[in-house]
Order: sequence, then C-alpha cells, then structure tokens
Amino acid sequence: MKKQVPVSSIMTKNIVKLNLTDDLSKAETLFKSNKIRHIPVVNNCKIVGMLSLNDLLRVSCTEADDEADLDLESVVYNMFSIKQAMTKNVVTIKHYTTIKDAATILVQNDFHALPVCDGENLVGILTTTDVIKYLLDQYEIE
Repeated sequence: MKKQVPVSSIMTKNIVKLNLTDDLSKAETLFKSNKIRHIPVVNNCKIVGMLSLNDLLRVSCTEADDEADLDLESVVYNMFSIKQAMTKNVVTIKHYTTIKDAATILVQNDFHALPVCDGENLVGILTTTDVIKYLLDQYEIE
C-alpha cells in the first residue's frame, strides 16, 4: 500500500460551499440536490465553519412529510442563521497532508469530513467516504 499519498489525490475538488450570509433553506437545498452530508462555510473565500446535515436536522426539529411541515420548517430555518447552526472551530488540513495523517485526524476526533486548505483558501473537502474508496482501490490493486 502506498504510504505517502497526499489527500489532494482523493479529495473532492468541486466543492459545494455556503457563504456565511446564506440561509438554512439554501443549505437544505444543497444537501438534498448534491446528496452530501457536510458543507464548508466561507466568508470571502476563507473557511469559517462547517455545516453538517446533522446540524441542520438539529435546528429543524421536524421531518418534512407534507406541505404543512414544509411551511413549519421554513419558519424554523428563518429563526436560525448558518453561523448559529455551524461548527465554528473547524480543523482543517493542507492539500499535501497524507491520507494516513488525515485518516488519523478523522478517527481521533470522530469527524466525518475535513476541509482542505491551501493557506487560508478552501481547495477541497476530504470525507470518510473518500478515504474508504481509496482503501477499497488499494485492495483491488493487490
């Protein structure tokens, strides 16, 4: 197995992101339309937080099964901002961080995603799914 492979080789580079000024309804739309569970939050291209689908579910307190639920969810979303719902102290990694080191950070902190930065600029996101796919590819090589 290759040991010094950088996360830049497996991270998602086409990043779905939110601006700090966006609302939670937009976040919900992005989660659903892109079938993702984590969205970095930026302010002028600098990462300031991470919003997970679980964060969104926590503030919504409702399951949208019909039109009435959708109206209630919209009201709840308007009560909270992205800044209030997101994780603020985000651990980031560099694009040259090894997959092994990134996996260690994910496991030790019970994270499921890490923003990847080059300086202060967000250049990608690494998820546990990316790491698992990489490991599966390694088994196919043998």
